Amino acid sequence: QVQLVESGGGLVQPGGSLRLSCSGSGFTFSSQGMNWYRQAPGKERELVASITFAGRTTYIEDSVKDRFTISRDNSRSTVYLQMNALLPEDTALYFCNTRRYYSQDYQDYWGQGTQVTVSS
Repeated sequence: QVQLVESGGGLVQPGGSLRLSCSGSGFTFSSQGMNWYRQAPGKERELVASITFAGRTTYIEDSVKDRFTISRDNSRSTVYLQMNALLPEDTALYFCNTRRYYSQDYQDYWGQGTQVTVSS
């Protein structure tokens, strides 16, 4: 079974940094693109960053593109989200995601989330 486990969240002051990690198991990690989403209270879940299976192409959402970086280490089956210059608006539950495609459909898989709180 596919399993995604996030870690690295916590409480940080504005301007601080955190590195989130997501470890995957139950699938061939190196064949899957990976994504980071976040959801703040009362808001829709939004895509923050994506990385292709080999890490050659990345996407970063505009509001965080100058501050966040996504990377992966397939030898460790882990994807990272480096977050710098954090703002209170970055406070959210951050989720790791992968989408597996089948012949006529697809399936999204999610971790349980890790909380990031940016506050002074």
